[in-house]
Amino acid sequence: MSPDLATTTPAAEAVAGVDWAAVGAELDDLGGADLGPLLDQAACARVAALDDEPHRFRSTVDMARHRFGRGRYGYFAHPLPPEVVALRAALWPHLLPLAREWAERLGRPAPWPDAFGDWLHACQAAGQTRPTPLLLTYGPGDWNALHRDLYGDLVFPLQVVVGLDRPGVDYTGGELVLVEQRPRAQSRATTFPLLQGHGVVVTTEHRPLRTARGWSRAPVRHGVSVVRSGRRRTLGLLFHDAA
Repeated sequence: MSPDLATTTPAAEAVAGVDWAAVGAELDDLGGADLGPLLDQAACARVAALDDEPHRFRSTVDMARHRFGRGRYGYFAHPLPPEVVALRAALWPHLLPLAREWAERLGRPAPWPDAFGDWLHACQAAGQTRPTPLLLTYGPGDWNALHRDLYGDLVFPLQVVVGLDRPGVDYTGGELVLVEQRPRAQSRATTFPLLQGHGVVVTTEHRPLRTARGWSRAPVRHGVSVVRSGRRRTLGLLFHDAA
């Protein structure tokens, strides 16, 4: 399936129903924003079940071994799951104007073409050929250290996390955490509860922050607080491939 395929899929309909003006305002304020429901319960179950199919992943990482936190995540291999393909294709035309606006504020290049497929081709030409969408799994006591998902010189500044389990029912704890380093000020933390099927868009690297001297880059990192009980699985959607 082409990454630019524009069909009336459940994912496309869900993304079309997002209040993108409100999302843009919340991103400008916090560096992250709730997108609302993107996947239904059945789709969440299908994606979560892939955790039991190791052949679907090109690489699996034990987070404790690498001191990234505690838990496990796997990068999907090609062919990507249909839900991943559909969501990225549907989200791209809405996230792209936000990314370009941020680049303009910061006076930086905006190398992202209109077509998502053209962007993936650019990544491949730059040697970034490995897919980056991933499935993350946490159990009791697991957590994810604050980090930024940079895999090469070509980076898209926004990414989306989709909850696959029910907070308060399937697990407790495990909030999505954003920490912003503000110029000449203390860092600021924001948490997002991740409802089943809901997406949250977060800053990949930094966001523009208006200061007395104009626009500045505010570095932002994200992670996951300690899971208190149960099992928490999430789908991570990045829009640049890895070297």
